[in-house]
Amino acid sequence: MAMKLGIIGITKEDFFEGEAAAIMKLLDARVSRMHIRKPDASLAEVEALIRGIRPEYYRRLTIHYQLELQPQMGLGGVHLNVRRPMLPAYIDRRNTLVSRSCHSLKEVEEYCDEVDYLFLSPIFDSISKQGYGSKFTMQDLKEAQRAGIINEKVVAMGGVTSNRIATISSLGFGGAALLGALWTF
Repeated sequence: MAMKLGIIGITKEDFFEGEAAAIMKLLDARVSRMHIRKPDASLAEVEALIRGIRPEYYRRLTIHYQLELQPQMGLGGVHLNVRRPMLPAYIDRRNTLVSRSCHSLKEVEEYCDEVDYLFLSPIFDSISKQGYGSKFTMQDLKEAQRAGIINEKVVAMGGVTSNRIATISSLGFGGAALLGALWTF
């Protein structure tokens, strides 16, 4: 079963040399979207990173914290979370994908109709956050799939590796988000 949303990449929190080129390379490969997640970075730092990416990729970029860059640069999406729970008025919802982080099945049910897609985590033990273990059993996930909570709008995140994509797909997730597995080099 193919996942509608595919593989979504998430940047590391810190910057590294060659990051813009690496993002473009991933978007040319298997990554359908790239989430720019730099919670402690300045607006200028994130803007500089994005300017290093060719504009033809901008519609496939989603910004997490510096949301004001979305309309300024024509980025394709914005991401909401506990720190930024509401969509700012300056975001044109008609041409912007909106995603949101969820850490429980209850949150998925609560926000599913408000956004284009959601991240549910951690599905497996996190690679990038030591000690951040899975909150769900396989039985929990199968029951959530049967109940329609896990569907094509829900993206599995947390401990996702290439050898777990088939499992994620079989559970009815619409996509898989990679962070730790994407940047371990």
